[in-house]
Parts: sequence; structure tokens; C-alpha cells
Amino acid sequence: SVDWNTFFAGARKTDLPTYAFQHERYWVDAPETAATVVADPVDAEFWETVEREDLRALAETLDVDAGDKFSDVLPRLSSWRRQRKEQSAVDGWRYGVTWKAVPDPYPADPARNGIWLVPVSAAQLGDDWVAACLRALTERGLTPLPVPVEPAIGREDLTAQLVRAVGDESVAGILSLLAVDAEAAPEAASQAVVMPVGVTLSVLLIQALGDTGIGAPLWCATRNAVGVSSADEVADPYQSLVWGLGRVAALEHARRWGGLVDLPGTVDDRIADRLAAVLGQSAEEQSAEDQVAIRDRGLFARRLSRLPAARGGRSGSPRGTVLVTGGTGALGGHVARWLAGAGAEHLVLTSRRGPAAPGAVRLKGELEATGVRVTVAACDVADREALAALLAEHPVNAVVHTAGTAEAGMLAETNLGDFAATVAAKALGAVHLHELLGDQELDAFVLFSSVSGVWGGGGQAAYSAANAFLDGLAQHRRARGLAATAIAWGPWGEGGMVADAGDEERLRQRGLTVLRPDRAISALHGALSGGDGTLTVADVDWARFVVPFTLSRPSALLSDLPEVRDALAEEPAEQAAEPSALRAKLSTLSEDEQQRLLVDTVCVHAAAVLGHSGSAAVEPDLAFRDLGFDSLTAVELRNLLTADTGLTLPATLVFDHPTPEAIARHLRSELVGGTGPDEVSVFSELDRLESVISMSAAAEETVRTGVRRRLQELLSLVNSAAGQGAETAEAQRQLQDATVDDIFDLIDQDLEIS
Repeated sequence: SVDWNTFFAGARKTDLPTYAFQHERYWVDAPETAATVVADPVDAEFWETVEREDLRALAETLDVDAGDKFSDVLPRLSSWRRQRKEQSAVDGWRYGVTWKAVPDPYPADPARNGIWLVPVSAAQLGDDWVAACLRALTERGLTPLPVPVEPAIGREDLTAQLVRAVGDESVAGILSLLAVDAEAAPEAASQAVVMPVGVTLSVLLIQALGDTGIGAPLWCATRNAVGVSSADEVADPYQSLVWGLGRVAALEHARRWGGLVDLPGTVDDRIADRLAAVLGQSAEEQSAEDQVAIRDRGLFARRLSRLPAARGGRSGSPRGTVLVTGGTGALGGHVARWLAGAGAEHLVLTSRRGPAAPGAVRLKGELEATGVRVTVAACDVADREALAALLAEHPVNAVVHTAGTAEAGMLAETNLGDFAATVAAKALGAVHLHELLGDQELDAFVLFSSVSGVWGGGGQAAYSAANAFLDGLAQHRRARGLAATAIAWGPWGEGGMVADAGDEERLRQRGLTVLRPDRAISALHGALSGGDGTLTVADVDWARFVVPFTLSRPSALLSDLPEVRDALAEEPAEQAAEPSALRAKLSTLSEDEQQRLLVDTVCVHAAAVLGHSGSAAVEPDLAFRDLGFDSLTAVELRNLLTADTGLTLPATLVFDHPTPEAIARHLRSELVGGTGPDEVSVFSELDRLESVISMSAAAEETVRTGVRRRLQELLSLVNSAAGQGAETAEAQRQLQDATVDDIFDLIDQDLEIS
């Protein structure tokens, strides 16, 4: 204890200044593994001793002599324990898609349904199955309006056709039968049948409906595209592309999406009753089950569930000659190293550049040092003739298809050429391998898919469609008795698309932890050993993942996972305000107060999307691109603001209004009508001008001169329009002497006067 008055004679106490640094952690805690939970502390202490390989302590615990034999056992026991914990973690990553029987919905009330647009490929209009679907709706009180669509139609023409078809009628919903047209699309002639007409027209339909402003729910129907049981064959895997497409449309266009429904080849009265009932539900009921299959024995809903631990029924290591597509890439390299150590005699690694690919020579040398023969070939598996020649030269015993690319882009802005190219990069190689290898008996036919094909991903419509196709192809092959395993992977670490894009931290913040390659390979080995057909392998923090994922639309697909139920059952700390409450609050405020409230709202949501602990990290006048927004986070922010305001906001919101201030002005104009469209446009232009000036510091003097001159002209124009007098003249005199730093403050003052 110190008497400070004596120790520092003559000193006085004073308050310390506020602390200069905020205590905020930026380190990411490693996620806990799904290791076996030991409830008994005695057991826990025992296994900790084993893992430390503390021979003396363990001998004392067991009351045995720490002799040579016991010292030999301890390292093996410790190794076994570590392997069990590793395997337990990997087993916790295993998920599978199942089809759950659900009760039939109540029959639709015809009075509330009105007209249903039914887009159908013009070539399919006279098809018996299409006619049966139309008759099913008509006989049950719904009013279908067929819209025949030509295969070569463009987006603008389809938009105009839909507008003409609707006329003055109100639209209760849209049932698209486009997916069943399997003819090759004109735009995708080089992609063979991987891009059938039904897929390209489905993309155009989603875009055109947005262009028309029709907000009724869209349901996309397929025929025998999914298997609800092992006996239910996937007759047409190409329609799986539409299922992958639809999962992304549900995320990007939640308010005008109905769902996906698969029908059998024959639409009888039982099927018709269930179809009409599903379509006739209210919007709330539609969002509850939006991925369904209708069969004569009932209605089935798609679910994601945990799979049991991998079974070890047979060796999962392919032997002989194994082809690895994308073999010189990061994922292909990990697979090749595993195969080399697991008994493969000859590895054929393909990529577009072959030996010229970065790291290919080093990888070849590394593999050959293990005693395996290695062929590195330049072969694009999307080129059927080149692949056929390679397979003729090197007959294979197994295939692992890892090749593919992912191009991000919002569905509304995607053109068909880019869509087809992304699909072809992943799916066309799989088609060629399937066709060229025919009914050949293989040790393994492995397709590397992605979780984006299982539950969708904003900005990944084409990639999601391609991966959904791989899952459908695997089911199709297994129904024919052929080898096939499709693994929908979560993001891999140590290379690959995620590492190349620098997305590991962003994905972790969203609840997806990258997979350690050695553990992913262990999951691959377990899938092959257990004879799995299709499965998902992902390390998901569901509590972190599911809340933003389901913000704009509930996900019945994930609803049976216990972690998801627990996360959604918890009350959020702050509930979003009801749109009516927000409007009411705004109506009591002045214009400045309204703007401040909306700016705060945008900043809070932007901070949440970016993973910041508070809105102070988001500057209201800083461009979203400078804050770190991309197309995916832009959709998340749009979804949050949609839920908060009740407005229908575009996915391009942050690009149309590039700062929180600009979005707030736009929201105020929509919510209270205080700002007209022209004024919003002016402010958006000023935001862009400010952004340009802030990036032009190197030419500051030139910028000052040019901006001063142009703004003087602009100010004169504003003055003449407003007929202002001495006050504005004084502001103009000040502007003549202003620096760049002063310009925007002066404009604000002058506009207030005006």
C-alpha cells in the first residue's frame, strides 16, 4: 500500500484520458473438432496421459511395471487415440440428401389462385405429359395459361412475350415446364447435350420475370430428375441442372421463388391432386417445402441429414491405372499423392496445359519417387476426341474427376455464354467420361462436386447447376449398376479455388471452415470403402451459417439438422423492426433525423455482413467496394435491408447506390417519399465524384482547378434555377476560394439554402 500524496509530494490526481485502443479480438479461434466427448474426468485424465505419452504417469495410473513391453505399447496406443480423434472429426463432416415423406397439403382454393402462367418449350406443347399437367390444373380449379417459348428466343423477346400473355390479368403463379426439353440449346452447340434447351430457357425465364416485374412465385417442374429411393431411378440427370439453378434463384430472388417439383413420367389423378395442392398453397406455405418430389405413393421433401461413420466394408483404394482429371491442380495433386501411396501402379494426370502447368514437373518427380509410374498429359476433358484418344492410349481402372472452374456472377446479370462455359468446365468432362467408358467395370468413378450444388450459393448459379448435375449423374450410373461416387465438398484448404481467391477467412466467418487436405482424403477413402453413392463432406458451424442463410427465406432442406433447429430456436438479441414500425418511426422524424436513422441502419447491417463487432467500423461515406464488399456480401446486405424495410430491393443495390449514405437516401425515398428519383440520381453522381476525387491525390492541384471550375458552373446553374440572391452569391464567393476539402461542405450548405 502506497501513500501517493507523500510519495509524490505536491502532485494532484487527474482523470486519465480515454484509452486509445479498443479491446477487440481479430484472431479466429480454431473450431472444436467433433472428437469423442469424454464425460468422466478420470477417463479424460487417462487419455490425456496417453496422448502425452507419459510412460511413468500411465504406469502409476494402471499400477503396472513400466517395462520395455509397456513402453512399446504406449506410442501405439497414443497413435491409435490420435487417429480415432481425427476420424471422429472427419465422420462429423458426412452428410447425405434424403427424401422425407410429408403429408399431402390441403387442396387449393381455386378462388384465390387465378391465372397460372405455364411457360413450355414450343416443341413440347403437344407432348402428352405437358397436356396432362395442364389438364391437372384446369380440372382442379386453377387457370393455366400456356406460354410456348421458342428455343432461340432472347431475354428481351421473352420479356415482351410474357407481358403480352399477362395483359391486364393478375398472375397467381408460374409453373415452368421448360426443363423437360432435352434438345441441345442453340447457344451451346459446342457443349453438346450438357446445356439442353430446357436449362437455357429456364435461365432466361428467371431473368425475364424479373424484367417484367411479375412477383408471383415461380415453380420449375422436372420429370424423373431425382430419385427419392434406391429403387427410384434418375432417368434424366440433365434436368438436375435446373435443380441446381433453382437453389440459387431461391437465394437471390427469394420473394418471387416458389420451388422445385419433380413429377413422374405419368401424371394420373393422384399426381395431379398433389401437384395442384402444392402450387395452390399460400406464399408462406410454399417457402416451407420448396424442393419436393411427387410420386404415386406420396409427397416427398428434400432433406439434408447426417450420415453414419464411414464403413470399412472393402478396400477403397483404386489399383492399376487411375485417371485424375485436373491432376496438376491443388486438389488433383492431393488425390494423386494418396493414390501413389495406396497402391496405384500408374497415374494419368490431365489438365489443359499438362506438363506446362505450374508445379506439374515437380509433382511428377515427387510421385515417381514413391515408385509409381506417372503420365502428365495436356488434355481438356471437355474435348471428347482428345479424351477418347487418351483413354485408348491408357486404359484405366478408375477415374477421379476434379477438373472445373467457378465463375461468380448474379443470376440476373448472367449471359448464356458464360453460364454454358462454367457448366461445361465441370459437367461436360463428366459426361464424356461416362459415355466413353460405357459399361466398363471400374474400381471407382469419382466426381468432385461442391456444396453449392446441394444447398446453392449466391452468385454461383452456373457452378451450382454443374455440381448438381454431377450428383444426378452419379445416381443415374448407380441405378444402372455402374460405379459412381459423387462427393459434394466444402472448401478445401492449401490450394484450390478458395485459396486462389483468398476466401478462406470470409467463408470461415460464414460458418464454412476449409478442410485440411489430409482429412478430406481420409473422407474420400472412407466414402469409397463404404460404397457411398452421393454424399456431402463439409465442416459447417451451423449456428453461424444458418441464420444469414435463411434470413430472406426459410430452408426446409436444413430443418432436420439438430444444430440448425437449435440455432433457429434461439431468439436473436435484436429483432429487426417491422416495416410498418420503421415507416411509423420515420414519419415522426425530420428529414435529417430520417437520414441519420437509415444511415445507422445500413451501417449496422453492413458491419454484421462484414463480421465487425459494431457499426463504427463502417464509414457512411465510404464506397462498399472499399469496405470489402463483393457480390455475395452485397446480396446478404440486400437481404438484411429487405427484411428490415419490407421493400423489394434489387441484388445490385450496393452497386446502384455505392455508399451507406446513398442507400439510406434511396431507402428514404422509397419509405417516406421524401426524395424524388432525380434528386437521388444527383446525389449518386456526387458520391461517385467524391470517390474519384479521393483517388486523385497524386494530381491534387489539377483536380482542384478542374473541380472548382466545373462546380462553379454547376452552382451557377443551381442558382439560376432557384432564383437565389445575396445568400447564394456569398456562397459562390466562398466557393471561388475553396479547396477540394471544402467543396462538398459548401455544396451542402448551398443546397440547404436553395
